[in-house]
Amino acid sequence: MPERGSHAVSFACGALAGACATGVAVAALSRASEKADRGLVDASGAARATPATKVAGEVSPATPVAPSPAEQKTAQEPELQEHPENAPESCPGVSSEAAGKAAACAGCPNQGLCSSGEAKKPDPAVADVKARLAGVRRKILVLSGKGGVGKSTVSAQLAFGFAARDMDVGLLDVDICGPSVPRMLGLVGHDVHQSSEGWSPVYVDDRLAVMSIGFMLPNQDDAIIWRGPRKNGLIKQFLTDVNWGPLDILLVDTPPGTSDEHLSIVTYLQESSVDGAVVVTTPQEVSLMDVRKEINFCRKVKLPVIGVVENMSGYVCTKCAHEEQIFEASTGGAEAMCKQMGVPFLGRVPLDGRVARAGDAGEPLSRLNPDTPVARCIDAVISAILRETEHAVPAA
Repeated sequence: MPERGSHAVSFACGALAGACATGVAVAALSRASEKADRGLVDASGAARATPATKVAGEVSPATPVAPSPAEQKTAQEPELQEHPENAPESCPGVSSEAAGKAAACAGCPNQGLCSSGEAKKPDPAVADVKARLAGVRRKILVLSGKGGVGKSTVSAQLAFGFAARDMDVGLLDVDICGPSVPRMLGLVGHDVHQSSEGWSPVYVDDRLAVMSIGFMLPNQDDAIIWRGPRKNGLIKQFLTDVNWGPLDILLVDTPPGTSDEHLSIVTYLQESSVDGAVVVTTPQEVSLMDVRKEINFCRKVKLPVIGVVENMSGYVCTKCAHEEQIFEASTGGAEAMCKQMGVPFLGRVPLDGRVARAGDAGEPLSRLNPDTPVARCIDAVISAILRETEHAVPAA
């Protein structure tokens, strides 16, 4: 195991790729200069190697990881995001017919690129991701409009459940600032290793592979304080460099909301035949109001919604069997919302303390408590997901 060094997390290639993917050279150089003043980057804008570089078992602690071919190409061909950070608030978007021509574009430093059509050129990493994931039959994003609804818990238990059905499963954690998947899969303390074929995921068993930035932290309590470009760069590495091999299903656990990570993952997967998104919510309206936004986000970026899971849906006392609605569905809950918005409802998962204990222990609930109502509900959700995605899977 590589030596655990300082509490800074350094990914040279991720930072470089992220900075390029953010936008034009003026903005990138400006950010690089700002970071250089704080001692975070060298004159080229790349992150400095530090003793905390904890990637690949054979890389020495002070050695930065070499950029992949995909990142080298991206570094040579900078491109704009749909709405660059330095664009005006009323930017029509680089893919719009009005890009570079609208009144809002006047004075924007990206106007020349947009009006010439250069900004519309696809990121070469999109094709690299498609090739890397060619052996993955189902690709599913797990989303939530709001934090604290149990999205990562659902992702972990779904991964365990699919693997229990003799399926080869991958779980990719792109919640960069809050990577809880290693804990929930019982993999804390494991390392990522690198070979000529790319990064190797960490395996729970022969059926379940996992990748997360949590495996790369020198200390599990370290805070990851990154701007969008570095997050974007690491997500690109996860998608282009991780050698998953053939999989029946790849689950992507995302952070809550609709921010940089979501835009990055959807952009890089746009040619990879993504089956869609599973959205996790709790029953109360304060959660559902953000789930509606999440569903509208999926529609705007043309990401199919496989369905919605209502988590923490009621609590049944283990002593007297009395049922209590801890999070009251004042507007009808997720099922009513799904009918209103025309998306499938995948099922309910009740509130149960044994779910939390399974997550802390990194164990599948079906193994610890196989006969509980919550274990049966999770299994029913898995069956519903397989039904909804069956049409997208070629016959064996």
